[in-house]
Amino acid sequence: MAGCAATLEEAAVPASTTTVAPTTTVAPTTTVAPTTTVAPTTTVAPTTTVAPTTTVAPTTTVAPTTTVAPTTTVAPTTTVSESAGERNARESAASYLEYSAFSRSGLVEQLEYEGFTTAQAEYGTDAQNADWNEQAALSAASYLEYSAFSRSGLVEQLEYEGFTTAQAEYGTDAQNADWNEQAALSAASYLEYSAFSRSGLVEQLKYEGFTTAQAEYGATAVGL
Repeated sequence: MAGCAATLEEAAVPASTTTVAPTTTVAPTTTVAPTTTVAPTTTVAPTTTVAPTTTVAPTTTVAPTTTVAPTTTVAPTTTVSESAGERNARESAASYLEYSAFSRSGLVEQLEYEGFTTAQAEYGTDAQNADWNEQAALSAASYLEYSAFSRSGLVEQLEYEGFTTAQAEYGTDAQNADWNEQAALSAASYLEYSAFSRSGLVEQLKYEGFTTAQAEYGATAVGL
C-alpha cells in the first residue's frame, strides 16, 4: 500500500509541476509595451511652436510715432517776440505795398509819418522782404502812365522817391520805353499850356533830360 502511494505521489508530482507552465504565460504582462506608447506625449513639440510669439516684431512698427516732426512747425510762434508796435508797423507796411510802390526809405518815412518810431518803421519795412528793384520798376511804370519822362528824368524821379541809383536805373530800364516817343509826348504837353519856338522847345526838352536827338524828334513830332 505504501508502495502504491509512493507511485501515486511520484506520478502525481510530475503531472502537477509540469502544468505550471501556464504561469509562464506572464508574457502578456510584458505587453506593457503599449505603455511605452507614451511617445505621443513627446508630441509636446507643438508647444515649442511658441515661435509665433516671436512675431512681436510688429510692435516695433512704433516708428510712426516718430512722425511727431510736424510739431516742429512751431516756428510761427517765434513771432511772439515782436512787440505790438512792431506788429502794427509790419501790417501797415504790407498794406501800403498792396496799393503802391515804395522804396525802402520811402516806406520807412511813410510809417514814421503814421507815428511809428524809426525802429518800428524799419522793422515793419524789412519784414516785407520786398524786392526793391521790382518796386522801382512798378513805380517807374506808374509815373509813365501819367506823364512823359526822359530816361535821366525818370531815374532822378525814382532817386527822389528814395530808390538807390542802381534801383532807379533798373526800374527805368525795365520799362523798355521809347524815349523819342516820350520826347514827343512831353513836347505836346508843353504846347498845351505855352507857346514855344522850335529851338525854345528843343532846349526845354533837353532841360528835362532828353538828348539833343530826342528833343529834336519831339519838336518835329509836334510840327515845329
